[in-house]
This record gives sequence, structure tokens and C-alpha cells, in this order.
Amino acid sequence: ASLCPQYVPAKGETIIGIVTAKSGDVFKVDFGGSEQASLSYLSFEGATKRNRPNVQVGDLVFAQFIVANKDMEPELVCIDSSGRANGMGVFGGGGLLFRVSLGLVRRLLSPLSEIRSDLDQVFPCELVVGLNGRLWVKSSSIQQTLIISNLLQSCDTMTTAQRRQLFRRVQQGVL
Repeated sequence: ASLCPQYVPAKGETIIGIVTAKSGDVFKVDFGGSEQASLSYLSFEGATKRNRPNVQVGDLVFAQFIVANKDMEPELVCIDSSGRANGMGVFGGGGLLFRVSLGLVRRLLSPLSEIRSDLDQVFPCELVVGLNGRLWVKSSSIQQTLIISNLLQSCDTMTTAQRRQLFRRVQQGVL
């Protein structure tokens, strides 16, 4: 069994996707599933036929599934039900995208995530967590960003005590 099983989309889940193509009014987005999802240019805050969002192939999007069933092409939006971006949209300048297990994703997204609070004490960073097992992180330097991605990938198999010990060693610069 592979470490990162294929992600199966579910309606309402937020994911990190990569824009792979632009055809007419629709972007194709790779979200790590068996097929690509579609994302209309009108599914962004403030988008109109005249005011199109600036989305390029290769961009990262934080988006939500509005259609996710086996009989239809998955469909994403970057707005909530009231038309607001609410944190969704194109992002990711200068950060690092990597994959982790869905178990770690759930732990990172829990409201009282110890991993998040421990991490913030070691290295303040921007962290975007997709339910499809993709994380994006950006810190004050490329070196710190790489260390954070390694730490998060290590967390997957560690106990809380092991993680705290590792974070402490990093904080003291022992690694």
C-alpha cells in the first residue's frame, strides 16, 4: 500500500489543487484524485464576465468541492455560499507544497491542534492544509520552510512526546 492513497473528493471539502489547463471559461485542477476537477472563472470572489480572476497554469488554488460524486466530473469553487473568498483562491507564492497522510491532515485541522501550536513556537509560518493530503508552507526563509516541511512529514509517525523532543532539538539548533 502506498503512503498517499488516491484522494476521493467529497462535497464541501477544501483542498489544495494545481491548475493544469485553461479551456474557455473553465480551469482544470489536479487535486490528487483519479481525474481532474473543473473550476469556473466565475467561481472567484468579485469575478464577472468582464472582471476575470488572474489564474495561470501552475498556480495553486485553495478550493472547495461543490460537486463530488462518481457519476459527474468533480467541480470546485473558490467562494463560499455567500460569494465570499473566505480564504479560498489562488495562493502560494514562494512556499513549498508537499504531501502528508490524511490522518496528519485531520490532526492539523483539529481546533486544538498541538502540532500547530508547537510548530508556531518553533517557527512562525503560513500553513495551508488541504483535506486531500497536500500541505503548503511558507516561512521567513527557504531553509526554515524546508525544515518545517521535514518536521511536519516526520510528525506523521511520531508520538506527541517524540514530536515535542524533535521540535525542542530543532529550536535549540541541534539538528
